[in-house]
Amino acid sequence: MSHAHFNDSAKLDPALAGKLANTGFIFGGIGLVASLAGAFTQGDEGQKQFYYSWLAAYMAVVTLTAGALFFVVLHHLVRASWSTALRRTAENIAANMPLMAVLFLPIVFGMHDIYHWSHAEAVEADPVLKIKAPYLNPVGFVVRAAVYLGLWIAIAHFYRKNSIAQDETGDKAINFKLRWWAPLSTLAFALTISFAAFDWSMSTDPHWFSTIFGIVNFAGGMMSFFAALALICLWYTKNGALTRTLTVDNFHDVGKLMWGFMIFWTYTSFSQYFLIWYGNIPEETVWYQLRQQGGWMGPFMLLIFGHFIAPFWLLMSRHMKRNRTVLAAGATWLLAMHYLDHYVMVMPNLHHHFAFHWLDITCLMAVGGLALGAWARRSSQANIVPVKDPQLNASMEYENAV
Repeated sequence: MSHAHFNDSAKLDPALAGKLANTGFIFGGIGLVASLAGAFTQGDEGQKQFYYSWLAAYMAVVTLTAGALFFVVLHHLVRASWSTALRRTAENIAANMPLMAVLFLPIVFGMHDIYHWSHAEAVEADPVLKIKAPYLNPVGFVVRAAVYLGLWIAIAHFYRKNSIAQDETGDKAINFKLRWWAPLSTLAFALTISFAAFDWSMSTDPHWFSTIFGIVNFAGGMMSFFAALALICLWYTKNGALTRTLTVDNFHDVGKLMWGFMIFWTYTSFSQYFLIWYGNIPEETVWYQLRQQGGWMGPFMLLIFGHFIAPFWLLMSRHMKRNRTVLAAGATWLLAMHYLDHYVMVMPNLHHHFAFHWLDITCLMAVGGLALGAWARRSSQANIVPVKDPQLNASMEYENAV
């Protein structure tokens, strides 16, 4: 095999990146203004709808961002080489964590509209909430959120800062430093992502609980990250960037991991459903009962077919994952299903009868558009590939035989 050497441009075309960033910020700005207008011009019901719509959109985007962070840490934890060419893109997505902290503020302000347990009078009247009050209380909620987001910001900043520093110095010791911190970062991430899912999403119904809920959210976040990674890398090469660096084998592995985490999401989701169905305990089955009546059965069934059955057959073949058009279509579809997943988790607690609201669209535009704009702006400011990582050539030479 001939040895590959990096000879691409390591930077995005500033005009191209700027156009994408401006598009993201414009869509995000329009969505934000429209969402706030809807929240404060439609009375208490409009305000409550805004907070729930914002939570659904936020959970979809923050779990994707967290997926990127875990990918970066995992790359160093297992000393991977094939993913080196992809790592900077993941670092740039994970670096959106400070933005995620800012976008969390509406959830803090809307706590009393979203979370029943945040009302002292409700806690006093409910024995279940009284038992959970030492954990589910407004102060603890905000403090824990600050810890989760603070840790994610610190880990994302640490890995991206050192990665970019290596672009200048070529110091191989940086690889060893990042690997040394990877096990601790993995442990911190595993704990915080699970408890964040419990706090932010599961506690919208404080009487219901599932110990596997955090894993379901993690699986969906990883799947959505690989879907976003596939689309970004396809966009790179379509516009002439990294055409000699990102190989079909890299795309194949991204497609396999996207497909694999889709299967993992299905496995964990079915495990949660089956155990609750088999146990047949009212305080557990009520969560699914709510999502299988009042018009919610349609979105619930769409998750089964759209989040598993259809993409399972579409992307199972090796040839499909190596086809740019099919990979892009599958990734786009799974991103839509990822949002639907969080929508079905959150929204039935507001509307017991299915009622899609235009604020659902504008809030998704706001959170998604601002995240896209911030990522594109950041990607234009540094190399989009770690040019002096000693494993970059191995990534370019990598061949996927499976």
